[in-house]
Amino acid sequence: MDDSARMWITPIPALDPDGEPAVLLGHDYASRDAGERAISRLLDRGHEGEEGVFYLLPFDLSARYERTGDRLAVVVTTSRQLLAKEPADLADFADLPVDGADEDRVVLLRREIVTDFAPAEQDGEKQPVLLIDHDGSAASLAELFDRFDAGEAGIAVLNAE
Repeated sequence: MDDSARMWITPIPALDPDGEPAVLLGHDYASRDAGERAISRLLDRGHEGEEGVFYLLPFDLSARYERTGDRLAVVVTTSRQLLAKEPADLADFADLPVDGADEDRVVLLRREIVTDFAPAEQDGEKQPVLLIDHDGSAASLAELFDRFDAGEAGIAVLNAE
């Protein structure tokens, strides 16, 4: 499940070119990986607010930062109960690993990179993780941003611990 080539720490040009760096994870909605397929399912369950804007509940999908030495990891998890409600065609969700930090959650995705970047905190909350939802054929982060600008990729904001 580790695919470190699809994790970046960078400002988000499409949203705020002068902004602070953020942690981005690439998510391939066409992937055959059970964790990425589960993420796609959960993103489709988003709760629509204003037109075209969907909200995720932390119970549905959340992220956690972990640091080991010079490595920063992001772990994306969901509730085991929520996955149990998904259709039988996704039976391999049962094989997803239990989250060692919370046995009521399962790990969908884990990515890590070597960096000294420390996610910002505000009012005791870690800065969110941005998940770029795309079809997997993008070769670079710049191409992902281009796809976002063209409406061919989406960005989900995940609460982080």
